[in-house]
Amino acid sequence: MQVMGLDRFLFRKEILIDDSGWGDLILGVVIGALKLPDRRYMERRIPVSSFQSPSFENKQYLDDAAKIAEEIVEVMRPDRETQFKVCSGYVLSSIRKHLRDRGFSVKKVEITGELQDMVERGYIRWCVEVGVSPERLEDKRRFWALLEWVAEKPKIREELVKTGWKSWHRKWREKAFKTKLQ
Repeated sequence: MQVMGLDRFLFRKEILIDDSGWGDLILGVVIGALKLPDRRYMERRIPVSSFQSPSFENKQYLDDAAKIAEEIVEVMRPDRETQFKVCSGYVLSSIRKHLRDRGFSVKKVEITGELQDMVERGYIRWCVEVGVSPERLEDKRRFWALLEWVAEKPKIREELVKTGWKSWHRKWREKAFKTKLQ
């Protein structure tokens, strides 16, 4: 006889939240939310400008994420029985805080599966919208492919780069502007 714990039934309503693009060289971050059990999905973008000076140093992306959290609440209309399961990524820390401050149950988790795939596809769509070929985006570890893409037209494409990163100025900018990448 198998015993099922009551905790399997306490949170029948969940909203899962994940992000994509945090470690990628270009654009900002896509944040996606999936409401269960009805499977409603929404995604929003934190713009690349939040990852460029002076916004990056001021952590504008955290404020942007908190605004997205509020929009998730407005759109998905959770009640007090809804549990939010939010990926553990740093960019989502302000979402977790914002939701807790609003009185919601929030659990920090690792998101895998369907939502992770949906948010990843959202980031890839954004890359394609700005001109990156889908073939360059096939590998999940796409830093070099994106650096090569920027290096093809650095004066034009640098505006799409997370230039607030210290490593961009210390190392990668020079490679993109002076070196033909191989």
